[in-house]
Formats: sequence, structure tokens, C-alpha cells
Amino acid sequence: MAVQPEGTPCWADAMFSDVEGAKSFYGDVLGWTFGEASSEYGNYTQAYADGKAVAAVVPPMPGQEEGPSQWCLYLASPDAAATAGKIRENGGEVLMEPMAVGDFGTMCLGRDPSGAVFGVWQAGQHEGFEAVGEPGAYAWAEVFTREPARTDAFLTAVFPYRAKQTQDDAIDFRIFDVGENTVLGRMKMTDDFPPEVPSYVNVYFSVPDCDDAVAKATKLGGILRFGPMDSPFGRFAALSDPQGANFSVIDMTTTQGEMPELTEV
Repeated sequence: MAVQPEGTPCWADAMFSDVEGAKSFYGDVLGWTFGEASSEYGNYTQAYADGKAVAAVVPPMPGQEEGPSQWCLYLASPDAAATAGKIRENGGEVLMEPMAVGDFGTMCLGRDPSGAVFGVWQAGQHEGFEAVGEPGAYAWAEVFTREPARTDAFLTAVFPYRAKQTQDDAIDFRIFDVGENTVLGRMKMTDDFPPEVPSYVNVYFSVPDCDDAVAKATKLGGILRFGPMDSPFGRFAALSDPQGANFSVIDMTTTQGEMPELTEV
């Protein structure tokens, strides 16, 4: 796949204290295979679905062993340094300054004003996902936030997004477009979320059968958080893996119901 337009999700990785355990879990649940660990880059290990790079797992760097595992979604940028500047100017925080990763590209880590952590990726030789929406590959992502107004203002200031809001009193949901493509969602966290759970980015991976993926995940020590549930976008479920990283699975071939009505904001 080519370099993605600015603001488009382009890569996902996660840090695990037990990398072999993570490889075994996601290998079974999502059908991933794994490349060789790159010792030059902290044993960064790419995951593949049907031979295409779709994500990566990595052990903690020295001193980072205590943090919980979590998936990090990277948004494409033509200039990571400029994006880092926008993050700061609009009430966010730069957690990791832009850093060249060999010839692969330049990465940066940021946090939005509500506390959701995300990555920025300026592509070099590594352009990001080699597949999207295929079984085992990245499918979609949503920012779950307790402060939707702050998150919405931040995202549209940092990235060239056009926003649309659902006309539904039951949920506060917004989507962001880049050009003609819808690339990201934003969901207001309800009281169903324990107060200690911070704002976060929820990454969805595509599966051929949602219920089958949930059964595999829970058998291997994963925890079902929500679903499986039918929607106009697909049948999906939210899970936590055995090391605590949240993720969702979605079967986009099984859809039900009408698409929500959206209004540009």
C-alpha cells in the first residue's frame, strides 16, 4: 500500500512483557504469523496476515516493564516534527519527540487533551499497513474519550479532518474524514467504563467470524468486555488480551441495521 494521506491510520503496535505469549495469543485469534525479531530496533517483531505486514509486537524497553500493555495506533504525517508542534499548540502532549527509525521512517508519540495516547508516523521505506480490512488486518479505530469536546477540537486542529456527528441521543459518536474516506471514530465514554480507565484509542482487527474469534480469545485467557453485537458496520466484540491490552474484532461481512444519520459539524 502507498503512503497514506495525513491523519489516516497507517500502523499499530503494542508492547508486551511476554512477547512470546502475545505472539501465541494473536497467532491463534487473528491468524498472525511473525517475522524475525529485529535486535537493532529493540526486538521489534512484525506480524503478518496472509504474508502482509499488519502490526508489530515489541518487548518493553529497560525501565518500562511496569506499564500495562496497550495497542498504539499511528496516524500518517508528511512531517512528524510539524505534527508534534501542532500537538503541543492544541493542548496535547508530546510523549516521545520525533525520532528517525533507520530508513523506515520517523515516529512520534502524543497524547490528546483527554489522555488518549496515539502515534504519528512519517513514512520512509516502511509505508505502514500492507493490508487493511482483510482477515487478521487492521479494520477501524475509535478514540474513546471522557471529554469529547476537547478531543474533537484537538483532532481537527492537528489533522486535516472533516467531522460528522451522529444524530442519536443515545450515543455521542463522531467520525472523521480525510478527503472522501472515513478514517477514524470518536466515542464518548459512558458511566459503563470504570473511572480508573483513561481515554484510549480502540483498535479493531478484521476477522472472518466474530463469535469464533471471541471463543478463541476467551479460551486463551482473553476477557470479553462487550458483545458480540451486530451493527450496520459488522458484527463486533471488544476484548482484553491476557496481558491487559484492549482491542476489538469485527466481521465486516455480517452487517445488520441501517447506517446512522450523520451531520457535518
